Amino acid sequence: MDQRIAEYLQKYGLSDLFPDRVREEMYIAHYASGERLFSQDDEAHKMYFLVEGKLKISMLSPEGKRLILAFKSPFDIIGDVEYVRDCHFINTVEAVTDIVVIGVPYSGLRQNMADHAPWLQFLLHTITEKFETKTRAMNFNLLYTVDVRVASYLLSMTPTQQMLESTSLIDMADLIGTSYRHLNRVLQQFEGAGWIVKKRGKITLLDRAALLEQAGQNIYE
Repeated sequence: MDQRIAEYLQKYGLSDLFPDRVREEMYIAHYASGERLFSQDDEAHKMYFLVEGKLKISMLSPEGKRLILAFKSPFDIIGDVEYVRDCHFINTVEAVTDIVVIGVPYSGLRQNMADHAPWLQFLLHTITEKFETKTRAMNFNLLYTVDVRVASYLLSMTPTQQMLESTSLIDMADLIGTSYRHLNRVLQQFEGAGWIVKKRGKITLLDRAALLEQAGQNIYE
């Protein structure tokens, strides 16, 4: 097994969870900022453990709108629900920053961990959290105004930098559940307040403290 995998498992308290035969099937993968790990309805064959960086999870609504469900930071698991349900990927997952994940095939988990009580308890805990997150996300648009959602989105998408590509404001509007016109109006308000600068397809954050105050708390996290 890669020494880096052993170090990550130890870091996140998972050293005793997996037998050696499962560890031997694990591998490390890197994804660049903006790269998609998989799309909604893709076939699911492996589970990912997020150990470095930040992910964005979104879904396509019945109305054809792509909505943000959550942003995830380490430690988190992607593909656990699909593993249990034996179904295609439910959501779309993209890297917000450069990320590192540990991949492990479903086949090895099913062969070696199907009756392993600590693993089943671990899955139960993580999947319960996922459904709580999804419930909060689905109610989100009813609870928060657009300016709060925009502020939170800008903060969540720029965890390590001050600039965000804004070439597709229509996509951004869909993700936070509003119209392009309303989004543009809020961005103009933020720019007028001196919190951001929107220029040449980019949004530069000038006052993160003001945006944090607007968001109240970083609600997408």
